[in-house]
Amino acid sequence: MRKHYSHEGLVEEAVAADPVIQFTRWFHEADEAGVDEPNAMVLSTADAAGRPSSRTVLLKGYDRRGFVFFTNYGSRKGAELAANPYAALLFPWIALGRQVIVQGRVEKVGRDETAAYFRTRPHGSQLGAWASEQSSPVGGREVLERRYAELERRYPEGEGVPVPPFWGGYRVVPESVEFWQGRENRLHDRLRYVVEGEDWRVERLCP
Repeated sequence: MRKHYSHEGLVEEAVAADPVIQFTRWFHEADEAGVDEPNAMVLSTADAAGRPSSRTVLLKGYDRRGFVFFTNYGSRKGAELAANPYAALLFPWIALGRQVIVQGRVEKVGRDETAAYFRTRPHGSQLGAWASEQSSPVGGREVLERRYAELERRYPEGEGVPVPPFWGGYRVVPESVEFWQGRENRLHDRLRYVVEGEDWRVERLCP
């Protein structure tokens, strides 16, 4: 299986000086083009021994400080980030022949920021955060459903659900951001922003 790319190219003169501004441009274009869940990103982490793992999570906010997602601190990714606080994010906007790769260190977001986001989640998702011991073995689907039902009785719709102490946000603080655009003959465009102090340098990579 092979797809031939014929998209418009990506040149240094046309990109923003700041990768967050360039990301915003591409993110809006992906959304306007009807890309399904353009905020879906592959998060890659590694444990203390360097063994990697990946999963798809949802971007829940970004600015010049970094890219934010939320999860259970006790999950596999949470344990790996505690041991090795660096990660990579991949946004696979395949329909546009594009991808964005963010690499950098990871820090927890503040509890106030976590609580503010948690309150925007649907009631069922709030209960789900309590019901699931993410990444831990479970005896069966019925165990999860029983936990959820108990929480539903404790916190009925309309009643505030407290933020789990084991759940919260992480921010990937970018050290490099690569914008990849598919081109003909596999001569793809790859422009990578690399942080240098308070500024960013843009370099072209061979495809």
